[in-house]
Amino acid sequence: MDRSHWGLSRSPFANSTAGRCYYLNPSGEEAFARLGFLVEERRRLGLLLGEPGGGKSTLLARLAADVTYDGGTVADLSLIAVNAEELLWQAAAELGANPTAGDPTFLLWRTLTDRIAELRYQRTSTLLLLDDAHRASPEALAIVERLVHCESTPEATLTIVLAANFDTAERLGGGLLAAVDLRVDLAPWTELDTAQYVQRALAEAGANEGVFEAAALTRLHELSGGIPRRVNQLADLALLAGAGQQLEHIDASTVEAVYAELSAGPAAAFVPA
Repeated sequence: MDRSHWGLSRSPFANSTAGRCYYLNPSGEEAFARLGFLVEERRRLGLLLGEPGGGKSTLLARLAADVTYDGGTVADLSLIAVNAEELLWQAAAELGANPTAGDPTFLLWRTLTDRIAELRYQRTSTLLLLDDAHRASPEALAIVERLVHCESTPEATLTIVLAANFDTAERLGGGLLAAVDLRVDLAPWTELDTAQYVQRALAEAGANEGVFEAAALTRLHELSGGIPRRVNQLADLALLAGAGQQLEHIDASTVEAVYAELSAGPAAAFVPA
């Protein structure tokens, strides 16, 4: 219903991760450049910090695509509920080592580190991206810390990037935090960033200009706190509400109404800024 009402060829905000891949604000571009520096200089450990829903996973996905395009080898994993064996197996598999299911930890470690050494011999950039690091088990973090200190020769090509939320980074432990070569902070969007993103996403989906009134964009930014995931949630539901009411434009009151519904929802789908 909202597509036809607004003249859209697709939902501009429904797939929020894909949508954010096409927009990085200046802070995001700087963060991306700093992550690229880690890989280019073959530094061992980087730490990407941001708010929940702030675009960390999107940034990692873009970095993985660029490094792969340039001929590097990438493993992109989430550490949520992953134990030591699962981490070793997944990392080895994504780096092309073909681990055997059911192998004990010491064999998985050998498989992974042999593959890392092989990639070093080939002078191939090797990138291990570990998202949701603040939700990792102590056993998985111990494996990560061990990986940081393996292959410590000048010829090493392994770079590890951990992504975590600002307020939970201490869960990584002092050993890992002390080993960080570069910390990269991903700031929320400014009001201008939010407005440009919404307008661009709508334009790419075929909408005419002015779907959101200026005051609505301002309120959207204020209520979302400039967090990309929240911006997408509010903008998507505002379109649906506006179509249901046959509005010509989304005004500030419509944004406030959907925000109130999300904030009061029993499933806690939206965390107020």
